[in-house]
Amino acid sequence: MKLSTWFIPSLIICVLSSSCSNEKTMEEEISKTFSGQENEIKLVTLDPGHFHAHLVKKSTYPQVDPKVYVYAPAGPDLQAYLSAIESYNTRDEDPTNWEMEVYSGGDFLQRMVKEKKGNVMVTAGNNRNKTQNILESVKAGFHVLADKPMAIDKEGFNTLKTAFEEAEKNEVLLFDIMTERFEITTLLQKEFSQISSVFGTLQEGSLEDPAITKESVHHFYKTVSGKPLQRPAWFYDVTQQGEGIVDVTTHLVDLVQWESFPGKIIDYENDIEMLEASRWATDLTLEEFEKSTGLKEYPSYLDSYIEDGILKVYGNGEINYKINGVHAKVSVIWNYVAPEGSADTHYSIMRGSDANLVIRQDEKEKYIPELYIEPVGNPSDFEQKVKDAVEQLKEKYQGLGVSKVSGENSWRVEIPQNFRTSHEDHFREVTEKYIEYLTEGKLPDWEVPNMIAKYYVTTRALEMAKE
Repeated sequence: MKLSTWFIPSLIICVLSSSCSNEKTMEEEISKTFSGQENEIKLVTLDPGHFHAHLVKKSTYPQVDPKVYVYAPAGPDLQAYLSAIESYNTRDEDPTNWEMEVYSGGDFLQRMVKEKKGNVMVTAGNNRNKTQNILESVKAGFHVLADKPMAIDKEGFNTLKTAFEEAEKNEVLLFDIMTERFEITTLLQKEFSQISSVFGTLQEGSLEDPAITKESVHHFYKTVSGKPLQRPAWFYDVTQQGEGIVDVTTHLVDLVQWESFPGKIIDYENDIEMLEASRWATDLTLEEFEKSTGLKEYPSYLDSYIEDGILKVYGNGEINYKINGVHAKVSVIWNYVAPEGSADTHYSIMRGSDANLVIRQDEKEKYIPELYIEPVGNPSDFEQKVKDAVEQLKEKYQGLGVSKVSGENSWRVEIPQNFRTSHEDHFREVTEKYIEYLTEGKLPDWEVPNMIAKYYVTTRALEMAKE
């Protein structure tokens, strides 16, 4: 047996080569049911090729054992993941105490399944094999917390449906990381949409003027955890990462369902009607690619996307569809880098019979998302209705307020700073919610069918856009 140990200050990593013994290191079977006890959740991280894998571990959780078993191919993706964990362990404020036991070999999936050292598998990385990896994990009896997207094409969608069937059979919970449910303006947009005295009822809309629109603008070059993000080269290969129309749109389609039909089961075969879909590329120069990845040349697997030295990345897409008879539109745009002082942005509107609920995050808002309430028409008592609604919500969101926008027929919701958690904080909030579900031993009845409906919309849209 060949065994090498790699020491980094404050982070002990045991790296096992592919020639190591196949003997299990744990004598007892690890339980897959939970009671809320300390350290009973034992994490396995599979193929952590995306920075979302380490953001789940930016915080610690009482129920989660600090020892994490990592199975991945050797290479820069694994090194980046371990370096990020080390940075969390050594930071001055609220350091974590993760311990990594790493197996790096080409048979990492098979090794994980055979050894079964943990009970909850976390994965965020290359999406080419992710859906099959999820299926094999739930078949082996692992609970799974997976980064989006869990499927990037029709074949993946069918595999994902099988994974959910296997998860039910093996009594494990398969769940995806929907961070945007924890963004405060989205939470409040959902809350106000349920207050009929302000919002009225959700409109049906039309193809030209949807009742629900969600638009997201992202950037390839950005800063994460205070450092420039270095993306793996495969991120720009849509056969490995997935096109934009099946990637970021996962969040947007999820929010359409979660906000507009809370707690309701969506049957994709009866409640979804696909209308139109389109896709287009973002151009990257070799210089931009190098700055983003650290590589001086395009890998050969990107050759088919290069025209006259320019890399064509199909990161952009738009989907128009109907859900329960309501017109919805979601779209995603990827630019290379945000203009100075700006950031990723989100726009969303829900159209009600009495008011529209609009999230804007532009220069006027200093690129901070803000929620506006815009009445339909000019009702004389609308301001009082809005104030009454805010008072009602103060029980849940202490300190919430509202102010009329000068010179406009709209009101801005005043959100206390303590509710404005960051995108990185949302990974902790998602993980805490998942831990609640694990302790309860079940997901809400609507979660699984609605995840299936979500991935039907995105993968079917890709088919339509290519037709």
